[in-house]
Amino acid sequence: MELTIPVGQDAVWAEHLAGGGVPIVLLHPAIGDSRVWDPVLPGLSGRRVLRYDVRGYGRSQLPTAEFSLLEDLETMLNQLELERVLLVGCSMGGGTALSFALAHPERVQGLVLLCPGAPGFPMPDEPELDAEYDGLVAKRDVDGLVQFCLRLWVGAGSDDAAIAQVRAAVPAWFDQDEYLEAGQPVYDRLHEIQVPSVVMVGDKDRPVAVAVASATAARIPGCEFIWMPGTDHFPSLREPQLVTDTILRFAGDYDAG
Repeated sequence: MELTIPVGQDAVWAEHLAGGGVPIVLLHPAIGDSRVWDPVLPGLSGRRVLRYDVRGYGRSQLPTAEFSLLEDLETMLNQLELERVLLVGCSMGGGTALSFALAHPERVQGLVLLCPGAPGFPMPDEPELDAEYDGLVAKRDVDGLVQFCLRLWVGAGSDDAAIAQVRAAVPAWFDQDEYLEAGQPVYDRLHEIQVPSVVMVGDKDRPVAVAVASATAARIPGCEFIWMPGTDHFPSLREPQLVTDTILRFAGDYDAG
């Protein structure tokens, strides 16, 4: 069922699928929208699943006020009365999942993290890339930003699905500095996470993304690590069966009755 759910003075597009077992919440990356999960959804048939587009992305409205990724996730789960969930987050969505797991550990059954962001990780300075990105944003150059993103993040090949994902994300980047609140650092608190967790990352991703993923897995107690050959920053597009199987393994069995 497709929904429009109010978050503050804005609204987001969501899809909430009825089913059994622990609710599975799919959180998309900053270089795409919730359609990044399209190849995974058929394998989750019969499960209760929520996915949504962050403000400004895909089918959601552009933001008109400051917002927090963590608070929007909290609002979504509260409005849909989802008390305890399995969080599946890719990149930006992975960072949101980690933030929620630290803020509300009692509401998280497990974490499936695809090339996750980890706010607070000591990212290397990349002044030339930053300047190029800022210049494209200042000119609101959609095509230039698409090509910039494909060059950096899509190492497994710029096929139609990857290009469509990036193009759906670009409009959200123009006003992000004005509206998106910086999340609280989580990197130095990852040792506090006590739920079953897995980190997945591919060898076609950027080295810094691999470094973040590896360090995140090392800091979460008991975290599983899955290396994905031939995969870039879109694991759900490149290896949907492996991603689906991993989600189902962490979601556990349920009685379909």
